[in-house]
Amino acid sequence: MLQPARLLLTEFNFTPGFSMLQTLTAKPSNTANKSTAPRVTPPSRLDAGHVDPKAYTAMLGLEHYVKSSGLEPALVELIKLRASIMNGCAYCVDMHTKDALAAGETPQRLFAVPVWRETPFFSARERAALAWTEIVTDVSRTQVSDEAYAEVRTEFDEPSLVALTMAVVVINSWNRLAISFRTPVGSYVPPSQPEPQA
Repeated sequence: MLQPARLLLTEFNFTPGFSMLQTLTAKPSNTANKSTAPRVTPPSRLDAGHVDPKAYTAMLGLEHYVKSSGLEPALVELIKLRASIMNGCAYCVDMHTKDALAAGETPQRLFAVPVWRETPFFSARERAALAWTEIVTDVSRTQVSDEAYAEVRTEFDEPSLVALTMAVVVINSWNRLAISFRTPVGSYVPPSQPEPQA
């Protein structure tokens, strides 16, 4: 099995001796200076869809291709979450966690996405997709080896591999837009949920 660079534990400031759930849900500990200042989120830089609707429409066209490609929606959410975690895109991690939960995904599997290799929660197809996601997301380092290609082909035929790869390309693009323009984290509401009241 392929073992791309193991960034998994550092992505969440994982504390040895704590479960992933404890790490993800832990409140920040008080430091020696006992600072009570609230954490400040950097201000949004711009709304790309408002500034250049044609650029945003082009991205939505790619997103529509992925949604209509025949890939399982739950698999696509796992791909989006894994790439977003790797890229450090807080907005997209928030969005795709919410979307996956709204679609019926279990919290246990979502918490395990960064450490999917060490869990029994994912099917062979999901594992192949997660490995491919990591390899394509980190393409400058991995260079997508023949071994990686052969492994993903055990679960994906040529048309589904094109769709899978496009899903990875699209989420990496969304990550770069959200990070670059500082899309406000926590502002996303899944379509199936009511808008929060002000």
